[in-house]
Amino acid sequence: MNAPRPSLAVPLQPIDHVEGPRNARVIVVEYGDFECPSCIRAYPAVALLHRHFHGRVCFVYRHFPLTDVHPHAELAAEAAEAAAAQGHFWPFHNRLFEHAGTLTPHALREHARGVGLDLERYDAEMRDRIYLQRIHEQHDGGARSGVRGTPTFFVNGVVADVSFGAAHLMETIEAALR
Repeated sequence: MNAPRPSLAVPLQPIDHVEGPRNARVIVVEYGDFECPSCIRAYPAVALLHRHFHGRVCFVYRHFPLTDVHPHAELAAEAAEAAAAQGHFWPFHNRLFEHAGTLTPHALREHARGVGLDLERYDAEMRDRIYLQRIHEQHDGGARSGVRGTPTFFVNGVVADVSFGAAHLMETIEAALR
């Protein structure tokens, strides 16, 4: 007998980082970690999926920093939230994955400058750690959904196995669109 597949515990939220129409027939939620080598390797394929399904699929990114093994992941997630507050989440997200390995506080500030953030506001928000609770809430939602590692993807609320590559994720999305 097969064990039930994990399902998404937290449905689409107004504060989620979304690319694509919120009312799409297919919603893909990724739980990720900016310092995770597997997320970094998956990023080009995920970016390809965003382009391939543009306008037909809602892509959502949620933070799941694995702080036990990735010491900069939580701070990078906070920086991404600071970028989101200024309307630059996706450019910042992309920049972090495209410049993998540069997640020190100084490097994150340079990434913030690179996407055009108001650095005075960024510095104040990072100093006060105002987005830390949001990061913890997303992490907790992922844990309740059965997320144990990153990246983890859900397609229409059901986990999609990507252990053998993103091709299965593409097939799952295509099947859900039919």
